Amino acid sequence: MKQIDILIIGAGISGAVLAERYAAIGKKVLILEKRNHIAGNCYDYVDDNGILVSKYGAHLFHTNDESVWTYVNKFSNWYPWQHKVIAKVGDKRVPIPVNITTVNELFGTTISSEQEMTKWLEENRTPFENPTNGEEAVLNRVGPILYEKMFKHYTKKQWDKYPAELDASVLNRIPVRHSFDDRYFSDVYQALPEGGYTQLFENILSNPNIETKLQTDFFDVKKEYTGYQKLFYTGPVDHFFNFKHSLTEKLEYRSINFVIETVNSEFFQENSVVNYPGTDVDFTRIIEYKHFGNQKSDKTTVVREFTVDEGEPYYPVPNPKNQEIYDKYKVEAEKLIDIHFVGRLANYKYFNMDQAFKNALDLFYKLEEQDKIQTVR
Repeated sequence: MKQIDILIIGAGISGAVLAERYAAIGKKVLILEKRNHIAGNCYDYVDDNGILVSKYGAHLFHTNDESVWTYVNKFSNWYPWQHKVIAKVGDKRVPIPVNITTVNELFGTTISSEQEMTKWLEENRTPFENPTNGEEAVLNRVGPILYEKMFKHYTKKQWDKYPAELDASVLNRIPVRHSFDDRYFSDVYQALPEGGYTQLFENILSNPNIETKLQTDFFDVKKEYTGYQKLFYTGPVDHFFNFKHSLTEKLEYRSINFVIETVNSEFFQENSVVNYPGTDVDFTRIIEYKHFGNQKSDKTTVVREFTVDEGEPYYPVPNPKNQEIYDKYKVEAEKLIDIHFVGRLANYKYFNMDQAFKNALDLFYKLEEQDKIQTVR
């Protein structure tokens, strides 16, 4: 058997970054990936219509972190992309996040300044000094009418829980603007990789010190691999411990059913992403990938997203019950020597893409510093 210094489970953001960093300092790295592709949920491909499509939903890179931006630029050229989202609310299509235009369109107001928008929100919101759940978080920011129209039912479709059943942090991630700014993100750097994310990951993993085995489930082969210096696990934390703390109540994850359709027209909708926060349909959004990167094709590819309980785990469900279960696994994980849990599923925590890059980079440098101290001793 080949020498393995670093064993990594999963070829998504966390696994790929750690592999690249360790390979760069001369370590022999093996990645085991149960899927038939690298790049995790960022994986994209060119479909039969000649359109670059993301298999697991649109991924929009945005960051204020200079170190992360510098890192990803080592492996791809990027083109600017100011992501905008439209929501279909009744018979209207309005921009989200909520901004001046959203309020004017929905309520027939004529707000024209940040001061007027601030005043409108203040008059309509339901104050909570310290929101304890998602419902209170939204009511505190936009009030009951916008909560009902744009947040309550969308959240139920997305999480199978109403906002009151989720941590305040889930809904607090959604910005509210006091201006006409209709960009979904406000970060300094907003861009997409030229050639797509799969190509980006191919470049990250191109070091000859890295070997990647696809369609290989760690739990089927783990007895075959010993003698490594460190193991990094990026899968669901409860699976690693054989669900020992989830015998009665399991950690909850949400998955997505992607329904792909080819439409014989140049475009299907006016925007790359249209959200459906109402109860009139059971999908959460429609993505039309042709909009990204100004792609050309006689046809177009649209994907409806239905959030479901069964399937690949995408999103941890943050609430007190799940946090209590996860904390038990965290205690188990901290007992292990040279086995590290990293990423959204392993940490049972939502990360944006840039946060996932940053988290993996920070872990690498932290461990390297610890190893240097140990060597000196």
